[in-house]
Amino acid sequence: MINYIWFFMIGSGLIYSLVGNNGDKISKSILDSTSSTVTLIISLVGVMCLWCGIMKIAEESGITKKLANLLKPILKILFKEKNNERVMGHVVMNLTANILGLGNAATPFGIKAMEELDVVNENKNVASNDMALFLVLNANCIQLFPTTILSVRSIAGSVDHGGVILGIFITTFLTSIISIIICKLLQRIF
Repeated sequence: MINYIWFFMIGSGLIYSLVGNNGDKISKSILDSTSSTVTLIISLVGVMCLWCGIMKIAEESGITKKLANLLKPILKILFKEKNNERVMGHVVMNLTANILGLGNAATPFGIKAMEELDVVNENKNVASNDMALFLVLNANCIQLFPTTILSVRSIAGSVDHGGVILGIFITTFLTSIISIIICKLLQRIF
């Protein structure tokens, strides 16, 4: 469906520009936007490599594992359905990677965690409460190192690109708490 929507938007824009005799402006706009996109991606790759390297050091030094051990007791309280150590292991690693700003590393753990949660789900046609909570936590995860935002701010020329870290931490912490409360309240209703 989304392909049809994109095709309609692009096609109607092209037709409108040709009818209005603005083909040269469209061509210039396409070239400018593709050029700036490539420049942005190349700039982001360098900064993301730096952050991934720093986070890899954190992983190799055991900081990630220590954080995961801190999270385990809390998550055992939140996830109350029939979850075994295997399920919780993937959940903990996903949330830990997200907290440390390793979104790319978190994705495989998140997919595996959701698959494992589905295995223990008794009603396969409906997401379990733990699956819903995990999704909410994944979307609102606390961020200690928001690497993507730091990278974009750095590339955009921000004078103090790290100045948002405390604000982001407080905001994501509060939204995580609020989303857990709302999720738990809705679990009682539905």
